[in-house]
Amino acid sequence: MINAVRGLLTLFAVSILVFSLARLTGDPIDVLAPVDISREDEAALRERWGLNGSIWEQYVSFVGNASQGDFGPSFKYPTETAASVIAERLPASISLGIVATVLTLVIGVPLGILSAVKRGSWLDRIAKGLALFGQSVPEFWLAIMLIWFVAVRWNVVPTSGISGWQSYILPSIVISVFGIAALLRLFRSAMLETLGSEYVKLARLKGLSEFKVVWKHALKPASIAPLTFFGGIAVRMLTGATVVEIVFAWPGVGYLAYEAANARDFPVVQALALFTAAVIIIMNLLIDITYAYVDPRVRLGQKAIA
Repeated sequence: MINAVRGLLTLFAVSILVFSLARLTGDPIDVLAPVDISREDEAALRERWGLNGSIWEQYVSFVGNASQGDFGPSFKYPTETAASVIAERLPASISLGIVATVLTLVIGVPLGILSAVKRGSWLDRIAKGLALFGQSVPEFWLAIMLIWFVAVRWNVVPTSGISGWQSYILPSIVISVFGIAALLRLFRSAMLETLGSEYVKLARLKGLSEFKVVWKHALKPASIAPLTFFGGIAVRMLTGATVVEIVFAWPGVGYLAYEAANARDFPVVQALALFTAAVIIIMNLLIDITYAYVDPRVRLGQKAIA
């Protein structure tokens, strides 16, 4: 309950920040209206887009409408609302994020665990090299290199846009590289600490197989720190990786945010920011709930408090 209240307060603070920062870019009428627009036509535009009141009145109207899911009409797409524009782009970002998340988990988690189990081996050295590369390489550079070699020179996959399942290969790889590297390093360090703990040594003395020791007794307590970090990675993947979507011309919400910012499309920018903040808050709540499953001490603490 306390976390939910904190989430609502955070969302309220984000609404103030986003509304204020959007206005710092200037008056959208200067961009959207012709230079020789008459005062009557300008007044009509301001009335239509809710820009005719004071900043305080605009904010109160914005919060009231946003609480009902109404963010007003899009400035760049006058025939559509901000919510409908985001809804059109959201499936592309979610589908790409799901693919990237699966890649991150399937590659990063096992590599981190095996790197800790096989500490000092050739597998460990390769894993640490991949982790260093993944956390050092800029996303835009990696995306351009993959486009040039894989899509242009070898003509294996499309260079941009969505034209089939092949289009997901390059952008999902670029998005997941950092997450794979981060989870690999976190799981490796956490597993090394857990494997040296007393209860793991006791499990080995009892004659349990190495598979049960690693995957049943050591994995759960070692997952706490990576789980926290994975929440941030998942939010970024599912709400659109702006740089990657721009490079690959991916029609998702990340690319939409770039277009809306350039066009001073306040309603879309504000709606995207609040949507992202809401996803972050929900993800953090889910992680808190998952803690209770992963770490029994959290469950005991909650019962003791209750």
